Amino acid sequence: MTDKNQNPEEEPRVNDKRRIDPETGEVRQPEATAGSEASASGPSAQDDAAEQAASADELTVDDILAAADDDAPGDDEADAENVREAELLSDLKRVNAEYANYRRRTEGNREAEKERATGNVLNALLPVLDDLDLAEKHGDLEGDSAFSQIASKLRQTVERLGLAKFGAEGEAFDHNQHEAIFQQPSQDVETETIVDVVQTGYFVGDSLLRAAKVVVAVPAE
Repeated sequence: MTDKNQNPEEEPRVNDKRRIDPETGEVRQPEATAGSEASASGPSAQDDAAEQAASADELTVDDILAAADDDAPGDDEADAENVREAELLSDLKRVNAEYANYRRRTEGNREAEKERATGNVLNALLPVLDDLDLAEKHGDLEGDSAFSQIASKLRQTVERLGLAKFGAEGEAFDHNQHEAIFQQPSQDVETETIVDVVQTGYFVGDSLLRAAKVVVAVPAE
């Protein structure tokens, strides 16, 4: 049954008791006209106004949840951004490390290949250098002859390519560099010592190209 005294155009009133406005996020102030509205609306309105005033200083569960909802999106965005930055920094460090390793491997392989190619060329010239050593022992390279000049230029050229000779009389015998083709006891040495070089040894850089073939004097018992 419809109340005759009710205004059909008046909307039902809903009392929102939350202290924090969910739309603005600000703390609500008690309405200044609450007293006048209470006196004008009868006992029911007075009770609502009194209840509103009593709860004005209290935070409800809805107020706390609304405040938490307002802060949550900002915190989540900041956390997501921090995680994204950390991932990008980690990827950048990984790429830099991979590039540094690749560069070291490439340079190492380049040097090794260069040394190998140079060694192949110089190894083909070793028989010529051996002939020059024999000629020198026989005195064929003495003076300023054309043959001695050619020999000098060839030796200088291979030295510039990194070829280094080793093995000389009086040096200590080294099993890693020398190949002993003959040993003879001697009272004049206390350790194994080279007394004659049959074939010169050579290094290319730090790599052993050929061991020196030598005659070794060993201490007599």
